[in-house]
Amino acid sequence: MDAYLKPGRFVDSDTPSVVAFARRAAGSETDPRALAQKLYYAVRDEILYDPYIDYWDEASYSASGCLAAGKGFCVGKAALMAAAARVLGIPSRVGFADVKNHLATPRLLEVIGSDVFIYHGYTELFLDGHWVKATPTFNASLCERLNVPALDFDGLSDALMHAYNLDNQKHMEYINMRGVFADVPVPDMQEAFRIAYPKLCREAESGDSVFSSLSTHPAD
Repeated sequence: MDAYLKPGRFVDSDTPSVVAFARRAAGSETDPRALAQKLYYAVRDEILYDPYIDYWDEASYSASGCLAAGKGFCVGKAALMAAAARVLGIPSRVGFADVKNHLATPRLLEVIGSDVFIYHGYTELFLDGHWVKATPTFNASLCERLNVPALDFDGLSDALMHAYNLDNQKHMEYINMRGVFADVPVPDMQEAFRIAYPKLCREAESGDSVFSSLSTHPAD
């Protein structure tokens, strides 16, 4: 369990900004489950979801990098949730799955070149004697625009992405679970991205500006 309480390179729970974020979100709360909920909603809604990041920049995968940017993709947000939990003494780890996004926007499909997103990140927290999954990926305002119910977390049961949107259309389908880790396995992930997303790699190598573009609605 010690590995899930110590700072990691990417789950960098010893970074002052991450420590301050966790303590501010916690306030005066001391109950572990209530603390986990406070952290979840702080990461979910204060850090905007943005998949148009530089996947070759290691800062995109770290808790402190995500916090500094005020936005991030699923992995950065999962790392921040895990790091903040460790600050407060809650064992945490990061988990990954391959998902099929049936409602991915045309822009995202164009950038990635696929509707299958490998290494989708979530957080696992050790609460009340067992591990619970939490996915603080999509902020509530984004969910409203995408017609997807905001994902809540009660600290008791797993909170994974909704399978359907509010119109009962297929949304997120988990097709492969890749396991859990004490820290983000960035080299393995980047190598997998190179294989799965050749279009993304070509654009990165050509200096395409998609990685630095933050529109009014970054997840469109």
